[in-house]
Amino acid sequence: MNVSIASYAFHGLLQEGKMDLFGYLESCKYRYGLQSADVWNGMLPSIEEDHLLKVKDALEERELVLANLCVDGPHIWEDDPDVREEHYRDALAYLHVAEFLKARTIRIDAGVQADTFTGEQFEWIVKRYKEYAQRAYDGGYKVGPENHWGAEAVPANMKRICEAVNHPGFGVLLHFRGNEEDQMMAPWAMHTHISWDITEHHLVESMTMLRQAGYTGYWGVEHHTGQNEYTEVAVQVARVQDVLDRWRLEKR
Repeated sequence: MNVSIASYAFHGLLQEGKMDLFGYLESCKYRYGLQSADVWNGMLPSIEEDHLLKVKDALEERELVLANLCVDGPHIWEDDPDVREEHYRDALAYLHVAEFLKARTIRIDAGVQADTFTGEQFEWIVKRYKEYAQRAYDGGYKVGPENHWGAEAVPANMKRICEAVNHPGFGVLLHFRGNEEDQMMAPWAMHTHISWDITEHHLVESMTMLRQAGYTGYWGVEHHTGQNEYTEVAVQVARVQDVLDRWRLEKR
């Protein structure tokens, strides 16, 4: 089954010093029985080649696909041009990481904490996403933002970006909200983050909607509380797998 766990789901264990990236990969394979990983760069202490070689080996040893590389930090827009340029260089470095680790998708946010984009911001963001998307397309993966903060949390803004970029190498990491706004993002969904709230209240409806929109990617779950992470993530994974298994049985 195409199920993954965002490594951010274990940020509490990470902060307590009880998990690192390799422990996360071990958990994906042997605790949860998955065939994929979804790596948040907060659990990636270095992107230098020697460390990436270790990560690549760990993925290959466990036969895990990197469904998503989730990047915090180098979002596209910053008001300070120097910071903006620094973010651009960092984003290019993470695109290299995605390529080196053979990620299927990579999330790089647009930036802007306000509820909307100025004309200058929007033009710059679209320009960069078009550049990133062409590189991703050439490399066989997809890149795009997540609808989870700032202007990106407003569906109309995200739809506008998607339509302006209009590239097969571009997509959206769909952070489910459990409402009709998810459907607006569905045509561009390249990966998902399914929170505890969604698995508790809106899971079947949300997954069915995305399936009907033609989604064929990985179903990624994400936990946010920093408590009971091993067990509550197991509940989330089991519920997603249950939906997928019901769909499988429907085909008989």
